[in-house]
Amino acid sequence: MKITLLGAPFDGCGPKFGSRLGPAAVRFAGLQNQLANLGHEVHDLGDLDPKPTPKTPGHLNVFEGALPVYREIKTQLRAAMPNSVAMMIGGDHSLSIGSISAALERYPDLAVLWIDAHGDINTPATSPSSNLHGMPVAALLRDPSGVSGIQDEQWNQILTEIVPTPGLQPNRIGWIGLRDLDSGEQDRLLSLPEAFIKTMMEVDIEGIPVIAQQVFAWLDSIQARHLWISFDVDVFDPVFAPGTGTMVRGGLTYREGHLLAELLSSRLRAEKTDLQLVGLDLVEVNPSIDQNNVTAITGSEWVASLFGKRILPERGS
Repeated sequence: MKITLLGAPFDGCGPKFGSRLGPAAVRFAGLQNQLANLGHEVHDLGDLDPKPTPKTPGHLNVFEGALPVYREIKTQLRAAMPNSVAMMIGGDHSLSIGSISAALERYPDLAVLWIDAHGDINTPATSPSSNLHGMPVAALLRDPSGVSGIQDEQWNQILTEIVPTPGLQPNRIGWIGLRDLDSGEQDRLLSLPEAFIKTMMEVDIEGIPVIAQQVFAWLDSIQARHLWISFDVDVFDPVFAPGTGTMVRGGLTYREGHLLAELLSSRLRAEKTDLQLVGLDLVEVNPSIDQNNVTAITGSEWVASLFGKRILPERGS
């Protein structure tokens, strides 16, 4: 498999600075070597050129700095597809507006699996913080902001300049690991009956093997052929990933996370599957609040499991 890596050292759209260091930390954790040792051909585009950073993180005052970053991510990853799996290393999760928009232009039928503690489906009208890193799914769905004035103009600019029409379809988005939702996000999720939604309570009750089979059934039901996985390290419990800006207790254990990756990998590598992984985000690694780079290591190891790392080779291989 060919894999193209792109680092996006931008962290203006969350509550804390530091995830701009995530791409370097993930590389330092050995991601490229792990993928190469699995037999993959890895092409690293390096990092986007550093962009001016606001004096304070978060809020819509960072919009002018964020928009060109989304645009550049979209341009570079669109060029990398369809000849390789495109992987964006963040940076904050708002950067997925750029990466997934690139895939949507290539594959209008794209399905997205959002593995995250948060729904990231706020708009400027529903967000308590106005931080763009909590809005990427809403942007990709082309949800109207519902506010007036400069915020509405900025939101519409993202939708018109970055997200392609018609955007991500509501039945083609799935979440795993949700456990921290704002009230507006709860309402929006309840309005998406065709989406795939699994909270941590359901993970606890049903277990990862059952949920993985439900993911596959959902993908089959929508006849998904092209899949993007957006992975936020805060889906892990902070015990396993302390270096992230919006940690929430009660997340996936290390083994739950890897079992999910291994089961996804088995489906994607199956001989008779029509499902193709076209891209991946790894975001919200923040070395400035990490412990011995453990979060970057955890994230890079998760990616390795997704791309085929096993304790023993699969039977028959």
